[in-house]
Amino acid sequence: MSDAPDAAHEQPGTVRPGGRTARVRAAVLRAAEDALVERGFAGLDLGDLAQRAEVGRTTVYRRWGSTTALVADLLADMAEQSLPRSRSGSLTEDLRANAHLVRRTLADPRQGALFRAVLLAADGDRGTAEALHRFYRRRVEEWAPCVTEAVERGELPPDTDPFEVIRAVSAPLYYRMLTTAEPLDEACADRAAAAAEAAARAGAFRRTA
Repeated sequence: MSDAPDAAHEQPGTVRPGGRTARVRAAVLRAAEDALVERGFAGLDLGDLAQRAEVGRTTVYRRWGSTTALVADLLADMAEQSLPRSRSGSLTEDLRANAHLVRRTLADPRQGALFRAVLLAADGDRGTAEALHRFYRRRVEEWAPCVTEAVERGELPPDTDPFEVIRAVSAPLYYRMLTTAEPLDEACADRAAAAAEAAARAGAFRRTA
């Protein structure tokens, strides 16, 4: 759920559509990120975001209408800007790439704080929760083919659930971020990927289980 490296708005190789509308959206979403990191969801205010982004209040209210809609758009934007999945031809390397992408995102001071704020908001706001579910579904869908390809190569049982394998890679990293003060280092990512792979090879994610 990842996984959008900081700089969801500054990732090399990404291209945003031109025009004033795109510039306004980028400025307001960046302002929303700043506000979420600083004050959390409860501190979001469309008028304040318009001022931060230096755009008209009417424009912000007309386009988004509510802070929930704005967070949903922010998550959609982060999904659009997230890096594509690995295509190494090796299940081990693909799962490691996924784990390290998630780790870099969650360990980043800005992005980690942003995800904590959105996760907390989702616990008490249905609209934000639905937007978060869409974000993670999109990211899992992006990475699931590396498991499907491993099944086709005969590396995993034929009825392995690709979604469950990808979720199992990132779950320990989110758990560590949310429940401990311990650092999210590269060793954590390696362990998460290795554990998910070992479980998948052993048949733990078979749909018939």
